[in-house]
Amino acid sequence: MIPIVQKGNPVLRQVAKEVPISIIGTAKISKILTRMKKALDSQEDGVAIAAPQIGESLRVFVVSERALDVPNDIEKRRKQLKNPAKIYGHLVFINPCLTKISKVKVLLEEGCLSVRYAYGKVRRAGKATVKAWNEKGESFTRGASGLLAQIYQHEIDHLDGVLFTDKAVDVKEMPPERQNNELRIRN
Repeated sequence: MIPIVQKGNPVLRQVAKEVPISIIGTAKISKILTRMKKALDSQEDGVAIAAPQIGESLRVFVVSERALDVPNDIEKRRKQLKNPAKIYGHLVFINPCLTKISKVKVLLEEGCLSVRYAYGKVRRAGKATVKAWNEKGESFTRGASGLLAQIYQHEIDHLDGVLFTDKAVDVKEMPPERQNNELRIRN
């Protein structure tokens, strides 16, 4: 299991360094992405992770395919696939930059894998557009609303050395509960 860096570690407060375009796709970056994906997949409530959260001060974040599941369509899509475990795959954002955010702001519930079991409300833009590079070194632009827009903003904050608790109100500790030997996160 890949450990996730927790609040108090100085790497979480550093402004992460840009990844030179020439090294995207190299073994070094591929290994970092693999570690990020494994760390993220090890957390049943995780939807995204930034490189500083595994101790790498690089401008990279990964979004879990879990964040892309649309409840009404997910079961239908899984039945259509030969390998139903993977529908979308993880989204990789290297050197991401917010290019546009909506003026409309929404107060949203947030938590963080690096500030374990603290939850609070953060005012975020309802829509956001990011320009970045994927793991093959291809530039892309992707817009989003709702949860994905929130994720973009949260992860880019990580890359700028900002934790959600710096912006949050009504922060509460809500450790997981064990019910019937199963871990559950409180809402």
